[in-house]
Amino acid sequence: MTLRTLPRTRFPSAVLVAVGLAAGFGIAQGTGVRALGGAVFAAAGVAAGVLWLRRRGPGAAAALAALYVGAFVLAHVLAIGVGMSAWLAVSLVTLTAAGVTFAVADGDAGAR
Repeated sequence: MTLRTLPRTRFPSAVLVAVGLAAGFGIAQGTGVRALGGAVFAAAGVAAGVLWLRRRGPGAAAALAALYVGAFVLAHVLAIGVGMSAWLAVSLVTLTAAGVTFAVADGDAGAR
């Protein structure tokens, strides 16, 4: 069974982006185990990537994956480099990445 023959779902991949970024950070910070937060980030990213690939193809999936990882990096830059509060940085990048993801992959135009 290939990705194109799997049953379609309307589950918004933007939710997975938000969970991966915000919950991943919250779990890492709350438990003190960064690897646990990283595992949440990675698992949500893979799940979202599968949806992107099925819905929009490899080009858009690669671009959205770059956005997802870029948001993760940008949150660190904003918090460590700029001195913004960590939760504010994570919130800003999460809202932006989830919004773009919804517009590209989850909205009416994004579903095939």
